[in-house]
Amino acid sequence: MTAVEYHVTIKDMPSSLRPRERLLANGAGALSDTELVAIILRSGTAETSALNLAALLLTRFGGLRGLLEAATEELISVPGMGPAKAVQVKAALEIGRRVATSAPESRPVVRTPDDVAKLVMETMRHLDREHFRALLLNTKNQVLSIETISVGTLDSSTVHPRELFKSAVKKSAAAVILVHNHPSGDPTPSQADIDLTGRLVQAGSILGIGVLDHIVIGDNRYTSFKACGLL
Repeated sequence: MTAVEYHVTIKDMPSSLRPRERLLANGAGALSDTELVAIILRSGTAETSALNLAALLLTRFGGLRGLLEAATEELISVPGMGPAKAVQVKAALEIGRRVATSAPESRPVVRTPDDVAKLVMETMRHLDREHFRALLLNTKNQVLSIETISVGTLDSSTVHPRELFKSAVKKSAAAVILVHNHPSGDPTPSQADIDLTGRLVQAGSILGIGVLDHIVIGDNRYTSFKACGLL
C-alpha cells in the first residue's frame, strides 16, 4: 500500500499565522528567525513549506550567524534549496551584516540662520521658480531631511499647512525651519511671505511642531525671519 503524503503549506495556514501577513500587521520585529528566513525563501517545495525549510536551515547551520558564515555551496546542498534560494539567503544576510557594521550617518546640525543658508544656498539661489522647502529637525537640531513642499511661479508659491506638516509628522520631526527662494535675487520677505509664515506657525503650535525660522534665499544672500524679529 502506498503511503499518502500530507503536509501543510503556508497558503493553507490562517492569514494571521502567515509570515508575510504577520510582518505587515505587526512589523518585522514581531517575527521569529524562522519566519524571517521563510520570507526570504519566498516558497517551499512540493515536499515541504518555506517555514519548514527555514527551520531546517537554521537547525543545520546553528542559527542566523551560521547561515551567514556558511558557503553558498553548503546552502545549495540542503534538500529543497538550490542556487536561487541560496543566493537570496546570502544576499539578505550580507545586507544585514553591512548595516550592523556600518557607521551611523552623520546628520548636519543647524543652530543659526547661517547654518541653514550654507545647506541650501547653492541648490536654491539660481532656481527660476519659487521652491518652498522645509528642514525637518529632531530634538538635537539635526536635519532629518530637506523636503520640497511646493514649487510655484516666478514670484509666489502656494503652501498648505497640511502638506508641510504631513511630511513633518511622517518623519517624527520635533521642529521645522521653512526655506524658500526669491528668483529675483532679492531676499526681502513679501507681505504674502509674512502672512503665510504666521499661518504655518499657528498650525505647528497645534501639532506641537515648532517653526524655528523662515529663511528667504536670494542671490548669495538671505533673510532670516527670526533675526529680523518677524517670528
